Amino acid sequence: MDLLLWITIGFIIIGFVVLTSMKKGMESKLAFITVNMEDEESSKKAKSIIWWIVSTTAWGIVSMILIVWWFHNHFG
Repeated sequence: MDLLLWITIGFIIIGFVVLTSMKKGMESKLAFITVNMEDEESSKKAKSIIWWIVSTTAWGIVSMILIVWWFHNHFG
């Protein structure tokens, strides 16, 4: 197995573990926001949820690019 495959698998597994471990915290922040809509702290928690969504999306896109790149190098 080549290095690119190991990097791809490691990136996907580590990213998945990190995102799933943060999921519970994001759910509790969302529950806090729905209860306290006009609180100053809600704005900060909303921004952290938005950044979590952005980072999850970026992780998914990079994972797909790494998979396609590996297939291109391996079978191309």
